[in-house]
Amino acid sequence: MTGYTRFFAMIATSTVVMYGLMYLNTYALDHVFFSQTRMWMAIYMGAAMAIVMLSYMLGMYANRGLNIAIFGGAAVVFAVSLYLVRSQDTVADVAWMKAMIPHHSIAILTSERATLTDPRVQSLAQDIIDAQRLEIDEMKALIADLGGGPSATPEVDGK
Repeated sequence: MTGYTRFFAMIATSTVVMYGLMYLNTYALDHVFFSQTRMWMAIYMGAAMAIVMLSYMLGMYANRGLNIAIFGGAAVVFAVSLYLVRSQDTVADVAWMKAMIPHHSIAILTSERATLTDPRVQSLAQDIIDAQRLEIDEMKALIADLGGGPSATPEVDGK
């Protein structure tokens, strides 16, 4: 494997790993859905990594023209994927719900597992947990109804 091939493989692998890592803070495995938003985020992080890593390793990569092309290409990929995250141009009904379910799941995880002592904050956290669970169930049902996934059954999260 040539140096540049290894570099591109490293960036691609890291981008895929970053996409997966974004789901580690979901509350339940059945809250993990493919998310275009997270994909665009992983891609812009991979592009930024390509720029940073190549900058640090320029001594290992002697082809000046290819280095400039990598910097330019990575900057374009970064800009396009950042635009797609910020604009949500590619995200329609089902894709939006599939992105929102993990987002809501994070709210459940942080609200349920935080060390809260003030009764008002505890009450707010419980309200958030209850609302997010209801909304996740509603989104799963809508996804199934719109043909975007398997039939959803209301979750109970072990409760």
